[in-house]
Formats: sequence, C-alpha cells, structure tokens
Amino acid sequence: MTAVTDEGPGQVAGQGPGPERGRSPDEGSAPREGLPKDRGRPGRGWDDGLIARRAVSGAAPQEASAAVPDDDVRPQVEAYVPSGSPLSPRLDALRELVGLSRARLDRTDLAEAGRVLDEAAARQRLSSRHTVVAIAGASGSGKSTLFNTLAGAQISEAGLRRPTTAAPIACSWTDGAAGLLDRLAIPGRLRRRPQQSGTGADEALQGLVLVDLPDHDSAAAGHREQVDRVLALVDAVVWVVDPEKYADAALHERYLRPLAGHAEVTFVVLNQIDRLPGEAADQVLDDLRRLLDEDGMALGEHGEPGATVLSLSALTGDGVGELRELLGRFVQERTAATRRLSADVDAAAARLRPVYVAEGRPGLGERAREEFADRLAEAVGAAAAGQAAERAWRRNAGRACGTPWLRLWRWYESTRQPRGLDRTVFAAPPEEQLTARQRVEQAVRTVADDAADGLPGPWAQAVREAAVHGAQGLPEALDELAARAGAEPGRDTDTDSGEPAEAAEAAEPGGRTGAHRGRAAGRPPRPAWWPAAVLAQVAMTLLQIFGGLWLIGQIIGVLEPGLLTPALVMLAGIIGGPLVEWSCAAAARGPARRYGQEAERRLREAAAGCGRARVLDPVAAELVRYREVRERYAAVTEFSTTGG
Repeated sequence: MTAVTDEGPGQVAGQGPGPERGRSPDEGSAPREGLPKDRGRPGRGWDDGLIARRAVSGAAPQEASAAVPDDDVRPQVEAYVPSGSPLSPRLDALRELVGLSRARLDRTDLAEAGRVLDEAAARQRLSSRHTVVAIAGASGSGKSTLFNTLAGAQISEAGLRRPTTAAPIACSWTDGAAGLLDRLAIPGRLRRRPQQSGTGADEALQGLVLVDLPDHDSAAAGHREQVDRVLALVDAVVWVVDPEKYADAALHERYLRPLAGHAEVTFVVLNQIDRLPGEAADQVLDDLRRLLDEDGMALGEHGEPGATVLSLSALTGDGVGELRELLGRFVQERTAATRRLSADVDAAAARLRPVYVAEGRPGLGERAREEFADRLAEAVGAAAAGQAAERAWRRNAGRACGTPWLRLWRWYESTRQPRGLDRTVFAAPPEEQLTARQRVEQAVRTVADDAADGLPGPWAQAVREAAVHGAQGLPEALDELAARAGAEPGRDTDTDSGEPAEAAEAAEPGGRTGAHRGRAAGRPPRPAWWPAAVLAQVAMTLLQIFGGLWLIGQIIGVLEPGLLTPALVMLAGIIGGPLVEWSCAAAARGPARRYGQEAERRLREAAAGCGRARVLDPVAAELVRYREVRERYAAVTEFSTTGG
C-alpha cells in the first residue's frame, strides 16, 4: 500500500473537497480517559493514502471558511491566575531564584528558567477566555483531516502530496484571540473561523483556538522548527497517530517522553481505526497506552491525572464526537494555560535540581570550626607560647626568691658570654616559615572541603573560592599576632644577664609561625606572697653573713671562743636560703601553669578570630546564600505535580 498524507501547504479554505462530517457529540461513545495531565511533544507517524483517496472521492465540497484579517484589533481579555492557584507564588519564587543565582550559576543553567518566566508573563498578558490547542502528528497520520472535521470546513488541505501543511493554520471559534495568534507568529492569511452549526457542541468549543501544525517528521527542516516553536507556546496538544507508526521511536523519544510532565494538557488520538478489522483497534489502543505509560505519561484512568487517550476515524467521523466533547469540557474549564505553565515550571525546576539540591546536610558544624581553630593555633604556636609563659613565670619566681649567691653566679656567667650571641634565635628559619604557611593553607582547604561537602557543584565551588580568597594574607596576619604576643611592652628583663627573659624560651625547640613563634608575652604578674618570700630570703642571707662574721671574730680573737652557736646560725642561713627558694618554686607551679594556659588561650582566640573573620565568615555567607536559594527552590517545587 502506498503511503500518502492528508496535509496541505497551508492553503485557504475552499480549495478542495472536504472530508465527511463527523458525528455529533451525543453520537460518540463515552470518553475512556480522563483529562490530560502535562503536555506531550511532537512525535512521528504517517497516514494511509487509501483513506485520503476515499475522502477526496466520497466527500462533498464544504463551504469555505472566512479568513481573519491581519488587522484584527479586537480587544484582548486580560489573563488572570485564579485565586488560590499555586502558580503565581511559584513563578515569583522562580523569579527570585534566578535573580539570586545569576552570580553563582552559569547562564546556560538558568536559560530554561528564564524562558519559562518570559513565556509565562507573555501568556498571562493575553486572553484568559481562549485555549490554544495544537494538532500535531507525523506525515500521513490524518491530523489535517481531523482539523477540518473539528472545524466543519475544508481549512487545511489534505491530499497525496507530502508535505502538504507547510505552515501552522489557526481556527478560532470566538473573537479576541489575535494576540495569542500573534504570539504564535501565525499571519492573518492563515487565520480561519469554523463553520458554526449552532449545536451544543459548537457552544462548548467557544474560546477554542485550534492550530494545525506541519509534520514533525517533515523532510523540510523549517517545518520541524515551526512545530517545535509552536509546541512550546500552545496551551495543549492533540497528538494524532496512525495504526502503523504509533510506536515510532522518534515520536516517543523526541516528544512524548521529554514532555511526560505535560500529560495533563496532552491528548493522544489513534486515528484511522476504520482500517483495523474486528478487535484490532482495541488491541492497538491498548498497546499505545502501554507505550505511553513507559514514556511516563500517567493515563487519566480511575480519576488520576494524565494524558487523554482515545481512538477515532477522522474520515468516517467515528469517535470524533467524543473528542469534540472532551475538548469542549477542557476549553470551558479555562485552566489549560495555568496547567501548561505549571508543567513548564515543573520541567524547569527538574532541570535545575542538580544545581540546587544537595546530598545530606552541608554546612559548617561546630566540630569543623573547632578543628580549624586548632590548626590555626598550632600554626601560630599557641601551645609553645603558653609553655614559654609558664616557664617565664617560674623563672621570675626563682629570681625573686632565689639566693643572692645564685644570682651573682648567673651575672658572672652572663659576663663571660659575648653580647648578641643568641639574638638570631628570634628569626625563624625559612623552612620553618614555609611549614607554618603550609599548615595554614591546609587548614583552609580542610575547612572549605568540610563546608562544601555534599553541596551541588556550583555552590561547592563558590564556597571554596570564598575560603581561598579570604585566606589571602592569613599567614601574614597570624605572624603579626604572634609578633605582638612576643613583643608587647613591659617584657621582663633578667637583671643578672641584661637579656630579655623570653630569649632563652624563644630559642627552645617547638617551632614558630613567622619570626616570633613560641615567645611569652609581657611581664608575668607577681603574687602577693612574693615580698614575704624575698624578706625571708634576705633574712637567711643575713643569718649567713652574721654567722660568718661571728666565726671570723672568734678566729681572730675579737670575740670569745664558742664555735657551736655561730656555726648553727650560719648553717641555718645556708640551709634556709635554698629551702625558701624550693618552697617558692613549688608554690609557683600552679599559678605558672594557669598563666601559661591563659597566654595560650589568648593567642588561640586571637588566631581563631582572625581565621573566623577572614575565612569562616565568608564561607558561612556563601552557605547562607545557598540555603536562601534552596528555600526559593523548595517554594518553586512545593506544589509541583511531578514532585520536583
């Protein structure tokens, strides 16, 4: 059998014989499917030339329908979103989402959402009384014949030549649709009016704008582009398939499957059932339903939302009344535009899901913050500074409470040591400075990875960039902190040696950040009991001197002999001096430890504050921004029929 089609090249009405009239709505069988859910997309099919030849030879010519002039300036009815509809808040949330994301996401990621917003705004400015329904199909599927049958006039040419429909042709049942047709770029010469019969079926179709599209599988690339363009703008689609190519992969993979979310505004019509003998029509229809279910288009059975599927013959009129009745109810509900726009928002949200939905619960936990502070404290040498402060306290206690002879010995040792010998200990070697910088960089990378863990790619990258940008100059800032901690005014000076009391501590191993790591800060405070200890040490020294002079006086004969008493006095001073020094050292351990811990805490908090201001706060700001856009995304998908 030779494959032919009934599409025409967009010729005006009255240029050829029309098909036989379809039956009235009350003659059709009851609808087998519920109203559609989300729209489908164009597929691929073809028609049988035998049916076209029957139509040409057996049908009477129909009265030509009048074309709508280009200068149709009848007022348009402003569209509105019904109160209580979730579409308006979802569109507002999507608009805010796009605005908040422009600085973080690539423009291509937001392109579809921007297009949906533009098209929604354009559609809502136009008539809310009209519902634009496109009839789409492959060459030979009989869509133009069905278009003419619904219109009651020979508007779109049906014939043997392929392709016959070269441009979209529109038929409007009521006035006021000029703005909608301008949006579809359908010129006035291709705008028609149906033949009104005055029946109840015609009344139900008031507000319908029916558009016959070119073949979606046309060899002419321009025809396919027109199909794709118009399908993105209409409120609903009637897909016409034939018994031979209803399972065409191009139809299902290119159109129906990608637009499964638009099933509520999709009709799928199995045409040419007059060619199928016996129960073959039911078998083909069941297989078509199975394929649509695999495409993700939940069928409108048992009250569930989904696509409407039915069978008919545009040539004989069998089942056309049922389709006319379904379209009438669909048009009178006046919700097709809202459903279509809602499905578009669902599709845009589904595309944006990978860049907004995180795995798990990303963020900066308390543990990550503490670990970051610990790493900075290690890099700045807070522990070494605390130990140095503790040793400085204990050393000062030893100097204040030590025996004068020990202090004289220290002074003597210092005179034998060349001046400035240990001055170089304040400069950290280059390899140590490099190690400290690497520790800071590692700390920043770790906290950035912890904060970005589970975030979508663009937001994880934004968090890492914020951390890296904030970390610029952080090692130098930490060096300044360590330098101020080790060079504060009032540092204690060893009265015996003339050297800073912290010099020896700075030379001890333990490492530094920059040039001053590990040095104690300032003069340790003196407790109230130190003067008493100093007086006790003076008394012990005086006992030693008194006992010694007493013995010398006895030896030279100035005093009466009696070695025991002066010896005991001198021995008490000799033993009491070290005993006072040891007691003071034991008493100083607790305060010295607390002083060192306080010095470590101050330096640790200073380093943590620096890291928080430079790294953690910018990272937290990015996380707050992500949570904000995530809330907007949740608002977009809150009422989504697809669960977005």
